[in-house]
Amino acid sequence: MSTPLRGILFKLVSVSAAASMAACIKAASEGVPAPEAVFFRSLFALPPLLLFYAWRGELRRGFRVHSWRAHLLRGAVGVTAMGLTFTSVILLPLPEATAITFAAPLFTTLLAAPLLGERLRLYRLAAVLAGLVGVAIVTGPQLSLGAAGSSEHLWGVAAALGAALFMALAQLTVRGMTKTETSSAIVLWFTISCCGYAALSAPLWAMPSAKEWGLLLMAGVLGGVAQAGLTEAYRSAEASLIAPFDYASLIFAAAIGYVVFSDVPAWTTAAGSAVTVAAGIAVIRRERQLGLKRGAARPLLAPKR
Repeated sequence: MSTPLRGILFKLVSVSAAASMAACIKAASEGVPAPEAVFFRSLFALPPLLLFYAWRGELRRGFRVHSWRAHLLRGAVGVTAMGLTFTSVILLPLPEATAITFAAPLFTTLLAAPLLGERLRLYRLAAVLAGLVGVAIVTGPQLSLGAAGSSEHLWGVAAALGAALFMALAQLTVRGMTKTETSSAIVLWFTISCCGYAALSAPLWAMPSAKEWGLLLMAGVLGGVAQAGLTEAYRSAEASLIAPFDYASLIFAAAIGYVVFSDVPAWTTAAGSAVTVAAGIAVIRRERQLGLKRGAARPLLAPKR
């Protein structure tokens, strides 16, 4: 099996596991509030992650930390993103919640300029604006004054947009951490810190039923599988090749939503998703082209020895 194909397959495993995890959280939401779901999802994700890194021979490096401040910041931003994601999944149909969080890479592009000093070129700006138009198409019916959806839907939309924003901040935080921290350390300490931060909400928790315990356990294991699959995907192929397969999550979310929750995506969700996905892929392709140009130019610009 070729390495690119291996990377794509692991990416699809990761994406499908993440969509299934979201479905488990939604199914358990009647008796389990979002902060409690964050805690148990993180706790139950630890065993598969530990086994995975032990199998890779990276467990010792996974516990090695160079910057505790960076890990604490990444944990705080990430746990906020996860909590908002779970809230949106609980309040919205699964395809709609998934479609709105597609704004995350667009926010990453916008925030990289002021936070990392990256240039926001016209092409990228146009793609980002187009993507945000797509998000507006998805959310528009819910934000209109005459929306049939209740305030619950409005809160769900706000949570999904907030999740996308904090996902972008988490991605930018990780970019900085990769200079000193290993990927295994970033993943393991993020999961551990999520348990610690989410545990602060313990007074708000409820006792899950046997069925809900099972769903939380499945959510945790699937979350660990999703993270391990993502690690293997990026280890096996270039990021620019496999990144567009993130958008396969909408297909999985729509299928799971229809079969499990009888959710039928609105035409606005489908249309807005198409626009956002096209914009996201345009940004990814442009980044790849710029990366190739920088790589080609670097030998020419290198000083002679």
